Amino acid sequence: MQDPLSSHIDTALGFAIPTRHARGRIVRLGPALDAVLAAHAYPPAIEALLAEALTLAALIGSTLKDVGGQLTMQTRTENGVVQLLVVDYRGGELRGYVQYDADKLAEAPAEPTLFALFGAGYLAITFDLATTGERYQGIVPLDGATMAEAAQSYFVQSEQIPTLVRVATVKQPDGHHVAGALLLQHLPEGEEGRERLHTKLDHPEWEHVATLGNTVDRGELTDPALPLHDLVWRLFNEEDEVRVHTPIVLSRGCRCTPDHIASVLDKFSAEDRQEMANDDGLIQVDCAFCATTFPVAA
Repeated sequence: MQDPLSSHIDTALGFAIPTRHARGRIVRLGPALDAVLAAHAYPPAIEALLAEALTLAALIGSTLKDVGGQLTMQTRTENGVVQLLVVDYRGGELRGYVQYDADKLAEAPAEPTLFALFGAGYLAITFDLATTGERYQGIVPLDGATMAEAAQSYFVQSEQIPTLVRVATVKQPDGHHVAGALLLQHLPEGEEGRERLHTKLDHPEWEHVATLGNTVDRGELTDPALPLHDLVWRLFNEEDEVRVHTPIVLSRGCRCTPDHIASVLDKFSAEDRQEMANDDGLIQVDCAFCATTFPVAA
């Protein structure tokens, strides 16, 4: 028998509001998020940070029309607690990890600000398109209160698309995580022959959609019993038309397969592989994403 909650968790749902020239996406993560976080046993502050980043990756990555494309989000920091954060999305699969300074984290508040975690940090968002081989990247400062604010700034600054991003994550009493997120965007220039919003003095269509989107609360985003279709209806039921797209299933995924590891090691000479090997003749290949070591014969 199918789990009645399976259709509204670990899922991304896209939608469009044609009369408002807007599009959106809602995601909710549960077991997939647990699977990534459980591999690392991070302290609470780092765990919460990675949970937000993974949720953002699912939110933005699931907008890719290129089925084989990949979204990567990576931080660049100076003198912060977090030295490196990397998450990526490809084909509905998520992975991520964080490198941090444990001593600096011990000196930070229990709920550190984004500045306390990153210092003068930056967020790089990269899209790799499989069909064309093209790569697009935008870099924005991590100067907001949350990573969601930085992602919202990316769309406004790098792509000049009016955007609303909301993310919420919770760790339940039983230790499991639930996260939800909402993305709303005004359709860019060229669609339906309209001008960009910044060329006008007022933006009634976008302001209306953004106002409705801002009414979503943390409880709605992270309620595993609330179907995503119902949440879209709750927010936009007074619109003339809302088109809901086919949901995308989300899962934890890593590419550290034996074949992939072998293909990487094959790029090294036999002498180099011997130098990498331990006394037992094995090369210990570490995957930072899934926190697993793979012994491979040299």
